[in-house]
Amino acid sequence: MLSHRFFLLTLGTAAGLALGGCASSTPATAPATTAASTTETTTTATASAGPILPGVGLDPNNVDKSVSPCDDFFQYASGTWLKNNPVPAAESRWSSWNGLINQNEAVMRQILETSAANTSAQKGSNLQKVGDFYATAMDSMAIEKAGLKYLQPELARINAVKDLKGLQSELVRAQRMQTRSVFGLGVNQDRKKSTEYALYLSQGGLTLPDRDYYLKDDARSKTIRSAYTTYLTNMFKMLGDKEATAAKNAATVLRIETRLAKASKDRVALRDPYANYNKMTVAEANAQFPNLGLTTMLPAMGLGSAKEVIVGQPEFLKEASAALKQEPLSDWKTYLRAHLVNSVASALPKAFVDESFRFQQVLTGAKQQQPRWKRMLRATDGSLGEAFGQLYVDKAFKPETKQKAMEMVQNIKEAMGEHIQNLEWMSPATKTEAMKKLNAFTVKIGYPDKWKDYSALNISRESYLKNMLAAREWEFKDNVSRYGKPIDRSVWGMTPPTVNAYYNSSLNEIVFPAGIMQPPFFDPNADDAVNYGGMGAVIGHEITHGFDDRGRQSDAEGNLRDWWTKEDAAEFTKRADMVGAQYSAFQPLDSVFVNGKLTMGENLADFGGLALAYSALQKQLQKQYGSNPRPQYDGFSPEQRFFLAWAQVWRTNARPEYLRQQVLTDPHSPAQFRTNGPLMNMPEFFDAFGCKEQGKMVRKQNERARIW
Repeated sequence: MLSHRFFLLTLGTAAGLALGGCASSTPATAPATTAASTTETTTTATASAGPILPGVGLDPNNVDKSVSPCDDFFQYASGTWLKNNPVPAAESRWSSWNGLINQNEAVMRQILETSAANTSAQKGSNLQKVGDFYATAMDSMAIEKAGLKYLQPELARINAVKDLKGLQSELVRAQRMQTRSVFGLGVNQDRKKSTEYALYLSQGGLTLPDRDYYLKDDARSKTIRSAYTTYLTNMFKMLGDKEATAAKNAATVLRIETRLAKASKDRVALRDPYANYNKMTVAEANAQFPNLGLTTMLPAMGLGSAKEVIVGQPEFLKEASAALKQEPLSDWKTYLRAHLVNSVASALPKAFVDESFRFQQVLTGAKQQQPRWKRMLRATDGSLGEAFGQLYVDKAFKPETKQKAMEMVQNIKEAMGEHIQNLEWMSPATKTEAMKKLNAFTVKIGYPDKWKDYSALNISRESYLKNMLAAREWEFKDNVSRYGKPIDRSVWGMTPPTVNAYYNSSLNEIVFPAGIMQPPFFDPNADDAVNYGGMGAVIGHEITHGFDDRGRQSDAEGNLRDWWTKEDAAEFTKRADMVGAQYSAFQPLDSVFVNGKLTMGENLADFGGLALAYSALQKQLQKQYGSNPRPQYDGFSPEQRFFLAWAQVWRTNARPEYLRQQVLTDPHSPAQFRTNGPLMNMPEFFDAFGCKEQGKMVRKQNERARIW
């Protein structure tokens, strides 16, 4: 499954809308231009100007009028907000998203605290499971008292490994416990046959956010490796190892992970769906990677009926297989112990939690730990997402919000259809296929029509660690149980409270959880310009993902298939490469540049999302006002409010540590470039703010990129 998210809330996960795109507090880097910037800009449109009214959904006080919108729109639209909202000590970045997330989490906290206080909830009900999970997560005294009691059985299993066969058996356990050891294994739709589920085997086994952290020799990478070594050493000491043994064990883990990192594909290479699709029989895979023990591993995972496997990165798995035999067994046991403890540190005594945070500080720059209730709220959402989600939807989501969102989706889909038909560079044959795909889109809004069944998951008030591991094992079983069954089109890849959205190419669907249907994205009291610049651009972003550099490679049925003429594909690539070059020139920090190839899909989705939402807004305004003057709210025309709403979504301050990690690992560009990048190519933006050719936001006509 190829899943795009609008804004990744955690670095290192799969691509999409996500809040990974965060901005520096330094001004956006201007495009290469020799012309002097202009100060002659119009801040209100004059054509068809109507009465000036007070607005809703945008705060004009956030605008920094000392900056020209035509020189740096990110600073113009949000400069005052940026000055007044430094990054809080417990955060690595701070954005308008955080306001919504905090507001959302206040509602979620109330639900969880009420659930945890209810000790008479019906046994086996979602209310009981959510309440008990959160109650044990918040009971730090019980966690301290338990110490390593509930971890000992897992540590004893690792310690009991005597040979390669035992190691293979423990790797099965690691998959069930989701400790990210050696490789990844799971069930998803077959990328080339979307009507069937397939078994996937892929690279994994690293703890640091990216392979490059193990391999690069710059000062930042060395600092991170040193901090990681310190973290591992202290972790082993807390497990009872003496100082010298702990240091030796830390070096062992780093050495094995470095070996795996050297064999891993980088993030750009992982974006090629064909290169990462290598179907073979289980027998062939077992012959190529003999030391994984697939023929005994798969039955132990409940996958004994599997005859084929899709291998993502064969070279990595060959190296992993070789390492399983070549590296001393005792070293592998040390590695597995580290992965287990690191993955459950949040459920262990405070000393483990604090040590883990000290390491995270080096990665993200955060100065303080998040309050416990926030960390445990997110853990509950992550472990019992749809059980908790049902409680959240009952309290926080209005049916009329869903209806309004469906109308916007329909309008923006229509705009996409018109854009496709009007493309001068695309042939009729490819247009027919593109329209077929667009018309086949499934739209999901708010929450699932069919909720997950958690009846097989046992949650109690005995131990948070036991609950965490039980939830992980349940999730693994839930995933592998799909194998051999019909495709379940009702599944969701995000929980209802999530402030995010995504496109799934295998199901050819766009999905908008209830959490995102709130300001700054959607405000039922705001004018259409604000809602189309916010939620409309999000909807357009996800639709465009179906036609970005990766999404365009799957068809209406969700299959990986080339439906483009050779000439049209070349035209698309030419335009996409122009976008890539633009973003690769953006510099968020000294000597740090955006990776235009890694961020390609998200940048194209931002370009397309804005263009589609703008077209849909114009149709909406025409319907509403015809040729009559259009009202100006707070002195801004609808077109200006549309672009200001877009900028409001991305206003962000970020720590330099966070930005460095984002550029290396995240397929989303930093926020100032998400704001400015598309606008620098849009004549509609130039017109709205009266920008002249010498404005730094105005690219020369032959340097402007536009695809959809």
